[in-house]
Amino acid sequence: MRVKICGITNYEDAKLACDYGADALGFVTYPKSPRFIEPKEIKKIIDKLPPFVTKTVLFVNVDAEYVNEVMKYTKADLAQIHFEADEKFYKNLNCRYIRVIRAKEKEDIEKFNNEYRIIDAYVPEFGGSGKRIPLEWFKDRDNSKIILAGGLNPENVFEVGHYGFYGVDVSSGVESAPGIKDKHKLRKFISLAKYGLRCG
Repeated sequence: MRVKICGITNYEDAKLACDYGADALGFVTYPKSPRFIEPKEIKKIIDKLPPFVTKTVLFVNVDAEYVNEVMKYTKADLAQIHFEADEKFYKNLNCRYIRVIRAKEKEDIEKFNNEYRIIDAYVPEFGGSGKRIPLEWFKDRDNSKIILAGGLNPENVFEVGHYGFYGVDVSSGVESAPGIKDKHKLRKFISLAKYGLRCG
């Protein structure tokens, strides 16, 4: 599975994630999040990162113009749209994007099933809470375009491997404090998710 490490707030954590094999990094522009980071700081980090890692910027309750400005300024690869937006919003985007489905019930995971999307557990604070989605929702279906998020950590990521997800997305599950990654959790999570390897 591909691995995205979200809630990156500093270069040291970003570099560690890349060194351990992360496929993507996420930066949060939502001011109410404890993992909030200013676009100018995102740009500083991205400018120093290796080329073959996808840089994703997460947006909540903003307009398309703001998304376009931040994406152009930071030179990020993908906008992560973490709120309910209408089709006009998406038509006005000048960048690649991925939708986040904040699933309240099993039927929600079928939304936009013709495209790659992140499926997260619904929480009022827009993620990072550690809430899990019931894995039985994903049994006996094609999950190849789903990136699973919500409540994942090094202790439980191994069990999602046989559901056929495209990838997993983790934030609080690899932290020592909000916005600060724990290098041991980070290494273990990535090793288990990508290679099924248990490391110390």
